[in-house]
Amino acid sequence: MDALYTAVATATHGRDGRAYTNDGKLDVQLAPPVELGGNDQGTNPEQLFAAGYAACFASALALVGRKAKVDVSDAAVTGEVGLGKQGEGFALSVTLRVELPDTVDEATGRKLVEQAHQVCPYSNATRGNIPVELVVE
Repeated sequence: MDALYTAVATATHGRDGRAYTNDGKLDVQLAPPVELGGNDQGTNPEQLFAAGYAACFASALALVGRKAKVDVSDAAVTGEVGLGKQGEGFALSVTLRVELPDTVDEATGRKLVEQAHQVCPYSNATRGNIPVELVVE
């Protein structure tokens, strides 16, 4: 693959640190959530992954919608990223909740969401690695 764009980010001190991009557009304090024993005074990698996946999937949905000549410009995608124990380590799970405009019928909406799941780079990266549930609302 020839990269069309390369994002560069650095994280320091893991979940209790800071993450920032080389262009300075993102600079966030990191902190574990209370559920993991943290003070919840910053964002966490799962929130960042959920936001990135949701945004990327929304773009993929817009692309397949345009190709199908279906207006999904008012769609919203909510990403939910779960973190849990797996053996001695940890694993992720994802649920993508896609809210489509009322003008899109259920069958068409489901088809577009499935097509977006084939196009989205996050979906392609996670396929076969972590469970991803698609919920069309």
